[in-house]
Amino acid sequence: MAHAGIIRSLRAAWRPLNAASNCTFRGVQRLHQPILWKPHVVCMSNDTTKAPTVKPRNDLQTNRLEEFGRYVADCLPKYVQKVQVTHLNELEVMIHPEGVIPVMTFLRDHQNAQFKSLADITAIDVPTRPYRFEIIYNLLSLTFNERIRVKTYADELGALESLFSVYKAADWFEREVWDMYGVFFTNHPDLRRILTDYGFEGHPMRKDFPLSGFTEVRYDDESKRIVQEPLEMTQEFRKFDLSTPWKTFPKFEDEKKLEAGEQQHEPETKK
Repeated sequence: MAHAGIIRSLRAAWRPLNAASNCTFRGVQRLHQPILWKPHVVCMSNDTTKAPTVKPRNDLQTNRLEEFGRYVADCLPKYVQKVQVTHLNELEVMIHPEGVIPVMTFLRDHQNAQFKSLADITAIDVPTRPYRFEIIYNLLSLTFNERIRVKTYADELGALESLFSVYKAADWFEREVWDMYGVFFTNHPDLRRILTDYGFEGHPMRKDFPLSGFTEVRYDDESKRIVQEPLEMTQEFRKFDLSTPWKTFPKFEDEKKLEAGEQQHEPETKK
C-alpha cells in the first residue's frame, strides 16, 4: 500500500507539457487534459557484442581542414612539402627545415590563420631515419578556435633556426628539446639545459641513451651545487634467497610435488 501511495503522489505532482498546447518555458500553465505518468520501459538486448568506441568522422570539418592545408601549401610552395589530415581531424603541415621562420610567421600574421599562440614544441627520435629527429610545433588560433601541427626534421649535426623571434614562448620549449634530444637551435638567446643537472652528459630522450650507468648525482655542501661523481658501492652486491610465501601452505606444496612426478607415500599403519 505504501508503494501505491507513492505512485499516486508522483502522478499528481508530475504534469508533462503537452506538445499541442500553448505552454512556454517562462511559466507553468495547467493543462486541461493532463497526461498520466507512464513508467519508462528499458529494452534489454541479449546481444553481448559491443561496437568499439570510435570518434565519428566529421566530413565537413575534414574538408575544411584539407582546403586550408592546400591554401597554406599554395602560399608557401617553397617550404611546404606535404599536408595531411589525421584520422582525428588534426591538420599537419610538413615543412623544410629552412622554412621554420617563414611558415611560422605566415601562420601567425595571416588574417585567415592567426595562430598567435605557441602551445608546445616537442620532438621524436627515430634512429633508422637519415634525419632521425622530427621536430613538432603545436599552434593554436584563439580567433578561429583551431589548432595546427607543423613538423620538420633535423639530424644530430644539423641545426634549426630558433623560433624565439616569432614566439617568445619558444624559449623554454627549445631548451627542453635541446636538453632531451640534443637538437641545436641557432640564434637562441639562452640555449642551456633546463631539466637535467649540471655537467650532465648525453640526452636522455634519445633511443640510444643508456638506461644504467656508473655515476651518481648529489648535492655538495662545500661547492654549493649539484655534482656528478663516479658511483661507489659501500658493500658488495648480495643475492638474498628468501623463502617463497607458499611455504605456509603445505597442501599446495604437496600438490606441486605430485605435478612434478613424485609419488605420494601413504603413511604406514601400526600393526
